Amino acid sequence: MSIEVELKLAVPPRALRKAARLPWLNRLANGPVTRKKLVSVYFDTAKFKLRDNGLTLRIRKVGRKRLQTIKATDGTAGPAGRKEWEEEVASARPNLKLARHTALAPFVTRKLKRSLRPVFETEVQRIVMPLRVGDSDVELALDRGRIKSGRRHETISEIELELKRGNRTDIARLAERLARELPVSYGARAKSERGYALRANERHKPADAEEIVLDRDASAGDALAVIGLSCLHHLAANEDAVRHGVPEGVHQMRVGPRRLRAAISLFGEMVKGSETEQIKTELKWLGEQLGAARDFDVLVEESVAPLRKASPGKPELKLLETDLKKKRDKGFDTAKAAVASERYRAAVLTTALWLINGKWLNDKASAIADARARPARAFARDVLDRRTGKIIKNIGKLDDLSAGERHKVRIAVKKLRYATDFLGSLFPKRKARRARKRFQKTLEALQDALGTLNDIAVHETLARQFAHPRKRSSKRPEKAFAMGVLTGREQSHARACIAAAGKAGATLSKTDYFWR
Repeated sequence: MSIEVELKLAVPPRALRKAARLPWLNRLANGPVTRKKLVSVYFDTAKFKLRDNGLTLRIRKVGRKRLQTIKATDGTAGPAGRKEWEEEVASARPNLKLARHTALAPFVTRKLKRSLRPVFETEVQRIVMPLRVGDSDVELALDRGRIKSGRRHETISEIELELKRGNRTDIARLAERLARELPVSYGARAKSERGYALRANERHKPADAEEIVLDRDASAGDALAVIGLSCLHHLAANEDAVRHGVPEGVHQMRVGPRRLRAAISLFGEMVKGSETEQIKTELKWLGEQLGAARDFDVLVEESVAPLRKASPGKPELKLLETDLKKKRDKGFDTAKAAVASERYRAAVLTTALWLINGKWLNDKASAIADARARPARAFARDVLDRRTGKIIKNIGKLDDLSAGERHKVRIAVKKLRYATDFLGSLFPKRKARRARKRFQKTLEALQDALGTLNDIAVHETLARQFAHPRKRSSKRPEKAFAMGVLTGREQSHARACIAAAGKAGATLSKTDYFWR
């Protein structure tokens, strides 16, 4: 078994051809350049059992050889890492006897053997360049080809950088130099992910955040890198859905930078500096570009449309709904433009390289180095204790807080939920897992109540804008009245939400802490 440290860069086909001719890249060559045709068949069950457990199984034909490869992504291999097992096989079908000492072993049963089938395949023309970069040996692969599943297919055009020996600083610097020469972008999705989406005809389907699994013995520095790359993957995996105007895709992409900013805040003392501030600025910009589409979509679908359906005799609600849909559509146009922009491409790639090789990882100052090396479990206990305590302190005085102050409490609760998701796997015992579920359920109830209070405050602001717009518009009084009806109806729920938040806060103070 080996640990594969890999960075994938998506690149337009024309730029891919240019890459092979870059003089400086050829000067880094540390051996002969080879060309291969790779045909890989990926196997799984009809319900994708392997994929759903973080596993891939493929048979790759290279010349006359067939290689069986099993890969597992579970967070313990470190940033940009995957566990990999590879063996030569005689057949075009998987040999599950060779899985005995791999991550696939617990799933190998007679039923699995009967259920395995080809789900998609890739055909790739690969140019392989062994490079000497700094003190490291890096293999650069230029891949051109396609993914096929039945009659559907999708183009492959990407650069893969694999660290064979050395450290990830050199692989990150190589990627930075390539980005200065070519319009590369961070390749969030592996060929296997794209193949599964193609097979299920879900290329535009929104991507949820994946579970984060950290090694119990991980350092705080390694934990941040793994968490950050997972958040970045969540963000970038929704690009296609945003480009096609899928509302849930916009929501999921918006959650990505929020989670990543929460992670940076969580590990704040470790990552201070101008480089980090620039990353935070770009993540905030992206969230803002996605915000209008998401906010107006929720307002239309969850508030105005149900109210209009319940009150069909009020034409002013129809006017309001039409107006808000126009604002929502304009927001979707803004989101699409952002994802298509050079700023977005640069921001995502820069963030990926910051997580792999940022200054925060190389700072030798004793306080920073000590923070990076600190056991993640000890770090988790401290941060979860501190953040939970602050929330419990503030929940008891919700009645006395302004809307802005309640919003700050809501943000603190959301960050604690993210922290629980990020760090929960460090406490894997059964009792801790049960306690974690209870803790998360309580946080969810608290966040829902505070979220509704925040929505009410936001809708009140919108109502004032409709009543006193900067520009005169037709049907202004009717739309302002409709917005007033909506906010008036919502205000009746505010007191119940405050009571629900208080109850959840009281439960939180009595809940067993899974990290203790």
